[in-house]
Amino acid sequence: MGSQRKTKEQLRDWLNLVEEETLEPDMPIIDPHHHLWKRNRPYVIDDLWEDTKSGHNIVGTIFVECSAEYRDSGPQSLKPVGETEFVISQAKLSNKKSSRGQPPILGCVSHANLMLGEKVQDVLEEHLSCAPKGFLKGIRHSVAYYPFPPKVGRYTGRLPGLMNRPDFREGFSMLAKFQLSFDAWLVHTQITELTDLARKFPETTIIFDHFGGPLGIGSFSGRQTEIFPLWKKHVTELSKCENVYAKLGGLAMPLNGWGWDLRERPANSDEIVTLHKDYYLTMIDLFGPNRCMFESNFPVDKFSVSYNILWNALKKIAEPFSIEEKSCLFKETASKVYKI
Repeated sequence: MGSQRKTKEQLRDWLNLVEEETLEPDMPIIDPHHHLWKRNRPYVIDDLWEDTKSGHNIVGTIFVECSAEYRDSGPQSLKPVGETEFVISQAKLSNKKSSRGQPPILGCVSHANLMLGEKVQDVLEEHLSCAPKGFLKGIRHSVAYYPFPPKVGRYTGRLPGLMNRPDFREGFSMLAKFQLSFDAWLVHTQITELTDLARKFPETTIIFDHFGGPLGIGSFSGRQTEIFPLWKKHVTELSKCENVYAKLGGLAMPLNGWGWDLRERPANSDEIVTLHKDYYLTMIDLFGPNRCMFESNFPVDKFSVSYNILWNALKKIAEPFSIEEKSCLFKETASKVYKI
């Protein structure tokens, strides 16, 4: 049974088949990328805390949009503000109970349809008006385009070449006015488009999510080794844009095709290091630790690996770096980029 088809209890039992002692348990970590939702199999603040209690010293988190809890009524353009309102309610709970293993939600990255062009200002103002000052950190309008039917219906209906559209760019230009960053979720075939966007808008901070989504399903299934050199070439050019920061994680999600979600046992930290370290070390080499931050991408990566195991793997990957460089990777870069 694939992990995505398991009940919450079955998934917990499956992940518990692989246990490890927590490495460097006192190292402070900001997890700058997780989701929350009530739909289907809910993942709310208590579920997140069940994972963050697993041993690592998570001192705060950033929520990133996932089409959760949109408003049921009102203008279509403003419906995503419901997600911000939902996250604020979850953050209030986290602030009341914050302690070791129960980190506070320090901010959120919300969604706005940038194809609205200049009119997206109304959406940004609505997000900001309902959020505590400084809580809204940025916007993510996913541009990930899968050229074949994906496993998850949420990815259907995406448009190719979205970042090149004049209406999208007009909307994108509004972010700097509101001092908001842009989280870029894309796939590896679109990295050159993001590089052009970053060059055209150097005043806007861009966070490069999930290594640019190296594809591992559909026609790209089993071709990770073949794809890596082209991915590296395009990421090298992107890294020259000083307004771009790299969020390192998300490789374990089922859409990347590693197959851990289909196994009898989930991944352990050494398996993650063996298969993924070249991606991590390449990014850190190109961007530098002061422009890189580790992330969990939970609960999506939870279908392949537990929270404790994932952060153990990240600590093993970071082992060769200095104390100052580790501090950037695990906490300080996220704190700087998201103005915590």
